[in-house]
Amino acid sequence: MPELLCPAGSTDALRAAVCNGADAVYLGVQDFNARHGARNFTMEELPEVLRYCHARSVKVYLTLNTLVSDREMDAAARVIAGAAAAGVDAFIVQDLGMVSLCRQVAPTVPIHASTQMSIHSLEGVRQAAQLGITRAVLARELSGEDMAYILRNSPIEIEVFVHGAFCMCYSGQCYMSALIGRRSGNRGQCAQPCRLPYGYDRFEEKYPLSLKDNCLIRQLRELTSLGVASLKIEGRMKRPEYVAVVTDIYRRALDEGMVTPEALQMLEAVFSRQGFTQDYYYHKTGPQMFGTRLKDGENKTILQAARASYENVEAQRVPVDFYAIVSAGQPVQLAAQDDLGNVCKTVGELPEAARTRELSQEELQERLRKTGGTPFYCRSVRCVLDRNLSLPAAEINRLRREVLTQLLALRGRTGEVETHRPEAPQKFSGSRKPPVLTVSITRTEQITPRLRKLKPALLYVPIHLIMEEPNFYAALAREQALAAVLPRVLRDHETPALLAQLLRLRPMGITRVLVGNLGQVELCRARDLEVSGDFGMNVFNSRSMAMQKKLGFASATVSFEMTLPQIRDLSKPLPAEMIVYGRLPLMITENCLMKNRSGICSCQTDTTRLIDRIGEEFPIIKDGNTCRSVILNGKKLYLLDKKDELRKLGLWALRLSFTTENPAEIDGILAQWQSGGQFEPGSGTRGLYLRGVE
Repeated sequence: MPELLCPAGSTDALRAAVCNGADAVYLGVQDFNARHGARNFTMEELPEVLRYCHARSVKVYLTLNTLVSDREMDAAARVIAGAAAAGVDAFIVQDLGMVSLCRQVAPTVPIHASTQMSIHSLEGVRQAAQLGITRAVLARELSGEDMAYILRNSPIEIEVFVHGAFCMCYSGQCYMSALIGRRSGNRGQCAQPCRLPYGYDRFEEKYPLSLKDNCLIRQLRELTSLGVASLKIEGRMKRPEYVAVVTDIYRRALDEGMVTPEALQMLEAVFSRQGFTQDYYYHKTGPQMFGTRLKDGENKTILQAARASYENVEAQRVPVDFYAIVSAGQPVQLAAQDDLGNVCKTVGELPEAARTRELSQEELQERLRKTGGTPFYCRSVRCVLDRNLSLPAAEINRLRREVLTQLLALRGRTGEVETHRPEAPQKFSGSRKPPVLTVSITRTEQITPRLRKLKPALLYVPIHLIMEEPNFYAALAREQALAAVLPRVLRDHETPALLAQLLRLRPMGITRVLVGNLGQVELCRARDLEVSGDFGMNVFNSRSMAMQKKLGFASATVSFEMTLPQIRDLSKPLPAEMIVYGRLPLMITENCLMKNRSGICSCQTDTTRLIDRIGEEFPIIKDGNTCRSVILNGKKLYLLDKKDELRKLGLWALRLSFTTENPAEIDGILAQWQSGGQFEPGSGTRGLYLRGVE
C-alpha cells in the first residue's frame, strides 16, 4: 500500500496528521521552504518533532523546495546538517544547487524532487534519478495515463498529489507573484494572484485562473495498482482541522477500499472551491475546472470533532506484543516487542500467594491491553502464570507503563548520520569580453531585414517554426547561428514527434537547442545537439550553474528573479546570458485560456489579454504550437539604457525577447540596442534585477 503523506504546517497540524493516520508528513523550517506563510518549525523544535513522529512510525520529510541564493547557502548547509542529525527521512528539493548541497552535506539522506522541479515526463524522472534523487513528485497536470506510463518505466519512486489546491501554472514555472509584487513563488512567498478576478480585454468579476481543488479519493485503488509510492495531500497553509478531516477520510478510503457519500460531503465542507475536479487525471481541461472559495460559514460540528481527534488524544497506531512471566518466588517479568523488532523489558515485585482471589490469565491480559494514552495498541499477550498467585493491579499497570515508556524512547532515537562540511563551488568570474547580443522570436515575421543585417550571435527560434518553413530556416542557418527553442512542457505522448523534429535539425545546419526543463537534456544530447539552458531551469545560484555544467550544458540563462549584484557575483563555469528586454512570461498553463473563454482556441492573436482590477494588461500567447497558454507581463522589461552597467556582470550574452512585437516595433528596439534607448516607466519595467524578490 502506498504511504499517505500529509502536510504539517504547525505543531497542531502535525498532531492532526499523525493522530488521523498519516504514514509520513512534510514540513518546513526557517526560510528554505515553499510555504513561508505556514507556522513551520524551528531547528530547535525539529529533534522533538522527529522523536514524536518516529516513535509513532511516521516518516518526516523536510521541504527545502525553494530557490536559494549564494549568500544563503551556508545557512542552508547548517539546516541540512542539523536536520540530518535529527533523523529527517528525506529532503524535498527544487533547486539543482540544493540537490548538490544535500548530497555533499548529508549523502545518506534521500532526496525527493519537489513538484517545483517541473517534472512531467519519464525523461525528467530519469534525469532526476541520474542526479541521485530517489523520488520524484510529478506535476499535478498529468493524467492517470501519463502517470501509468512513467510508473511502468521509472527507476525511482513516484509521488502523486491526490488532494488539495491546484496551481494554475506548472509548479516551478510561475513568476507572476514575483514580477507584479516581488513575492516569489519560487522563494516560498506566493501571493496567489491566480485567485484574483480578471477579465478578457476588459476587467470583469471573473476568475479564469482560479482552479478548483484536486480530489482523487475515488482513484486511490487505481493509483495503488499503478505502483504509486506516495499519495500526497496538499495543505501546509491549511488549518489543523482541515488536515485532520482530510487525513482521516483518505486513511479510511485506503484501508477500507471504499468512499462513502458522507466522506465526500465532509471533504467539501471542510474546504473546497465550488467543489472539486479530477479533470487533469482524465486528460481533460476546460472552464468546468474553475471555482472560487465560498465563505458560507464554518461547520462547527465538523471542526469540533476534528479538533477532538488530536487535542489531548493519542492515536494508538503501533502494534506491540507483551510477554509476561508471573511465577512463585520470582520477581514478575514483563517484555514488550514492537513491529520493528525492538524489545524492552522490566522486572517487578514478587507475586504474593492468593488470599481470596488468584490472578487469572484473563485479568492479566486485560490489564496489559490497556494501552490508552500511548501510541501503542496490544496485538497479543503471551504469559506464563503460576496458580494461586496474586499481583496488585497497580503493579501490572506500572510494569506496562514502564516497558511502553522505554519502547517509546527507543523508537524515537536517532542513529549516527554521516554529515560533512560542503565544499565551496569553484569560482569562475565569467566572460571578460563585452556581452554579445542574442535574440528570441515567437513568429517568423519577426525576423526583419534589420535583424538579419544585425546578425545576433544566436537567434532563438521555436522548433515548430523551423519545421513549418524548413527551407527558409536552412538558408538562414547558413548566414546566421540559430538555436531551436523547445517547448517548456513536453509530455511523454508528445515526445516522439519532437524526436523526429530534432533529427531534422543537424541536416539544416542547426546544432544547438534551448531547453527549459530537465527532461529534455538527454533527448537532445543523445542526438548530438548542444544544449543551452533557458530561464525555466531557474538558475539562481553558483551551485545550480555548476550542476548544469556537469550535465553538459553549453550555456545557461540566469533567473530573472535575481538582482544585478547577484548575477555579478555568480560563479559562471558556463557562458551565461540574461534577458534584458521583452515581456517576461508569468505563467504557463495546461488550460488554454482562450478556449476556456469562448470554446475556440484563438490565442495566436496579439489582442488576447487578461485585465486585472487596476487595469494592468497581461497578453496571452501559445506555448509553441501547443494549446497551452503563456501569460506575459503587460509591461516590457527594459535595460537597453544600462548596457554599460551590464558589461560588468561577466555575462556572455544579453537577450532581447520578442513575443507580441510586430516587425516595426522590433526594428525600433534594435535601433535602440545599437544607438541607446530611454526607459519609459509607464510602459516599461526593470523587472526584478534592481529590486529583487522576497
